[in-house]
Amino acid sequence: MKPAGHQARKRFGQNFLRDPGVITRLVKAIHPKENEHLVEIGPGLGALTEELLQSDCRLDAIELDRDLTTPLLAAFSVYPKFKLHSADALRFDYTSLAQDDQPLRVVGNLPYNISTPLIFHLLTHTGLIRDMHFMLQLEVVQRLTAQPGNKHWGRLGIMTQYHCQAELLFEVPPEAFEPPPKVQSAIVRLIPHRKAIYPDCDERRLAQIVQAAFAQRRKTLRNNLKKVLSVERIESIGLDPSCRAETLSLDDFVRLAALLEASS
Repeated sequence: MKPAGHQARKRFGQNFLRDPGVITRLVKAIHPKENEHLVEIGPGLGALTEELLQSDCRLDAIELDRDLTTPLLAAFSVYPKFKLHSADALRFDYTSLAQDDQPLRVVGNLPYNISTPLIFHLLTHTGLIRDMHFMLQLEVVQRLTAQPGNKHWGRLGIMTQYHCQAELLFEVPPEAFEPPPKVQSAIVRLIPHRKAIYPDCDERRLAQIVQAAFAQRRKTLRNNLKKVLSVERIESIGLDPSCRAETLSLDDFVRLAALLEASS
């Protein structure tokens, strides 16, 4: 589906997925089933929407660009399980979609300019979500799936992996989109942990310690954490204050957060 005369808008970060092979591969990875509840963020021209609806799933689509509302409704209102929400995904209340304890499966070709804040927003709703499949800038996916010691390891990956299992599924070239972006893209799968892996951790303290530790990536824990934790306290849990944050594991950050909580 392509609305006549519709031009991709930079302010919405629009790069419409058009490659049938990529769409087929993405839908196969999502593997939607009859009566499952999917939420598509940014359906755009509806290329992915159309394929998802073939599974007879229930699909709520969230689209910010009001110029796309009429063509999306014209194309998909024939499906009784399709509902379009003209809204900003960054401010959308995902709890309003929850029904009968059925988990949400969230998918989308996310605008690169809002992908990080949107993921943080969705992480506050992981209790409602079974899984998430997103098309993102490759570098963002590398940050989401990074491990300690990797240059991409940082706040986004740590806070995401605190909530979810993260996996890079496959890369997507610029020519799969219209217009082609200037960067490589990739598909990521995020699966929220069924049970909290750190049930005693104060997430606010964790976020605080991670943000402080990565405030200046090239500086050591001694320097970045000096306002919140002493060298002696860092050493008390077996960490070297002269190391950099990118060498620490999620478990290390959880232990630092516990120190911060104990000292407050």
